[in-house]
Amino acid sequence: MTTLTRTQLLQALARRRRSRGMTLIEILVVLAIIGLIVGGVSVVAFNAFKGAKVDTAANDVIGVQKASEQYLLQKNDKCPKSMQDLKAAGVVARVQKDPWGEEFIITCPGEHGPVDVSSNGPDKKPGGGDDIVSWESAKDKEDKKKDGK
Repeated sequence: MTTLTRTQLLQALARRRRSRGMTLIEILVVLAIIGLIVGGVSVVAFNAFKGAKVDTAANDVIGVQKASEQYLLQKNDKCPKSMQDLKAAGVVARVQKDPWGEEFIITCPGEHGPVDVSSNGPDKKPGGGDDIVSWESAKDKEDKKKDGK
């Protein structure tokens, strides 16, 4: 058997201490970095979710407009007052609301066509520039924002 000298023993103990693991500060720094990454990803995901709601509302407005026009044909130009009328006539399977839980606004006869359909948008109030309407595409709205109108 070999005997270790005092210096060899101290060197072995020092190596052992150094390789023992991470300190509490190192762990906290890693957790802080992970928290920053998760925070950044959640902001991007939340904004994408808001954009998806607007896109869904635009598609739903067009669908309600088409269903309302079908109702007009079936009922000899009688105008639907709400989604309940469309469901009662069998034009739609269920009463649908916009992504923010509000009723679609059906105007008949419309100013822009036989039927105008709109949603008040994220602020749930008419006007304000965030309304989703059947007579204006999302691209048209973007172009107006870019032009500053």
